[in-house]
Amino acid sequence: MLKWTLACCKVYISESRNKAALESIEHAAKLFPQAPIVNKFEDATYNRVGYTLVSSLTPKPSLDSCPLKSAVLAMVKSAFEAIDLEAHCGSHPRLGVVDHICFHPLEHASLNQAAGIAKSLAADVGSSLQVPTFLYGAANEQGRTLDSIRRELGYFKPNYGHQWTGGPKSELLPMKPDEGPAQVTRAKGVVVIGATQWVDNYNVPVLSTDIAAVRKIAKKVSGRGGGLSSVQTMALAHGDDVIEVACNLLEPSKVGGERVQQEVERLAEEEGIAVGKGYFTDFSQEKIIESYLKLSSQL
Repeated sequence: MLKWTLACCKVYISESRNKAALESIEHAAKLFPQAPIVNKFEDATYNRVGYTLVSSLTPKPSLDSCPLKSAVLAMVKSAFEAIDLEAHCGSHPRLGVVDHICFHPLEHASLNQAAGIAKSLAADVGSSLQVPTFLYGAANEQGRTLDSIRRELGYFKPNYGHQWTGGPKSELLPMKPDEGPAQVTRAKGVVVIGATQWVDNYNVPVLSTDIAAVRKIAKKVSGRGGGLSSVQTMALAHGDDVIEVACNLLEPSKVGGERVQQEVERLAEEEGIAVGKGYFTDFSQEKIIESYLKLSSQL
């Protein structure tokens, strides 16, 4: 039986309302059919879109000819051409036009392979596009985490009520990027690129306008706040009467969406707040692989 060696990349872009920009980004990816987009998740309130791409890897891949890297780099270039961060506004935090790129090994691939693609992409983004680029996870020599980079760069602090609007206020960065210039342009921001094992994203809507109360719930759910291990959380306004507890599940096989849902419901009940049913922002790892194999059979 044929064994596939697959890698996945999730690309998060700070835009979902400008359809022409998204069409341009998706067209750029389609020039590399060996690395198809297998899922797209848009959120108009957050003004953010997430793309999931998958590609097979050769036993000794040349990073210069890696379809997955080539497709993502083309999307990044197109995003910078089509989107101005200074014109952006949304209720989801972001550090740049291309806010976050993460690589995950899938079938028979190693984390080192995913990290190699991430580092090669970061070098290209930093040098050819002249955008400050930070590496995390297996792509960073110190194993620096995504949330530590974000915390140091002010990612979690809204700058317009409960919204994030415009580009960075200063061209000076508080920390040195791994690739690219030390100064940031307001129209582009920075890019954070990493490589980790699979991560699920699960959002739970809390039916409240009390951001302080929902932040309290989110903190208690998180591992950082003494709650569920391997769970990272944010409380984000999502419309007029909903605040979401947005979660990164770093070890979903141990702590999954159902467990997070139960804990948010338990804590919200203590506050007298109703909770809606949560949702994943992407397919499961198994569904991602299934979708890719179906698409690749049609090529």
